[in-house]
Amino acid sequence: MLDYASLAALAAVVREGSFDAAARTLHVTPSAVSQRIRALEERMGCSLVARGQPCRATAVGQRLCQHLDHVHLLEQELAQALPLPGLDAGARVTLRVAVNADSLATWFAPVLSGYAARAPVLMDLVIDDEGRTAEWLRSGAVLAAVSAQARAPGGCNSEALGSMRYVAAASPGFVEAHFPDGVHAASLARAPCLVFDARDELQARWVRRRCRREVDLPRHVLPSSQGFVAAARAGMGWGMHPLALVAPHLRDGTLVELVEHTPLDIALHWHHARAASRLLDDLTREVRRAARGALRP
Repeated sequence: MLDYASLAALAAVVREGSFDAAARTLHVTPSAVSQRIRALEERMGCSLVARGQPCRATAVGQRLCQHLDHVHLLEQELAQALPLPGLDAGARVTLRVAVNADSLATWFAPVLSGYAARAPVLMDLVIDDEGRTAEWLRSGAVLAAVSAQARAPGGCNSEALGSMRYVAAASPGFVEAHFPDGVHAASLARAPCLVFDARDELQARWVRRRCRREVDLPRHVLPSSQGFVAAARAGMGWGMHPLALVAPHLRDGTLVELVEHTPLDIALHWHHARAASRLLDDLTREVRRAARGALRP
């Protein structure tokens, strides 16, 4: 039998990224966390954590983290079905999901609020670029993810959700100041753009499509969907914005498209672990329903 206290220590290290942070969440000492994981590694006969900044699970460690999440889901459902001593039917299970910030700022937040109001869960969200959210699922740190990758990690199911439409937009004053002769490679190389983080490729993808070549873009880094829009409206730079988020600003003229009718559509997918879980199935149905109403086919 597996030692579930040691499994909990492993999952905490993977989720928090360090032994010290895991110890704080488990209310034990870092030494206790280290001892539990060392004992589990001796039992399994292999390394489970790649020590670093942050710590990451090995392939076997990933499988064990996924196993623990599945056990928590099954225990919660068992408590609902069988009112036995030792099973708390009112307990909430933590459900970890990775999602990109733009989805959360537009269509995904209502999904979570409605689902969490009805289900015995506590949601734990990981926010990352849509191109990287599947890595969190692959690592075992989450049970489901909204991803731009069509292929799901091993042991997971995948279904297409639809496409999120982005538009290149800035304030009228910014466009007038930086693009007086039009939007082309030379003007784009001078005009500051906004990026969510250093790995945000949306602006570069739109420029490649527009100019048919790479352009070295000067960039402001702003890791906030709402802050991104506020900065664009204030004239800080141009950026790729979810149409659903900036449509009111395009209508009132506080934002304008750099080039009309040149959207960029990003296909999104829902990946989730193949866990026999009613809770995860219910969340998948909620995500599917919301995506049909909010995303482009």
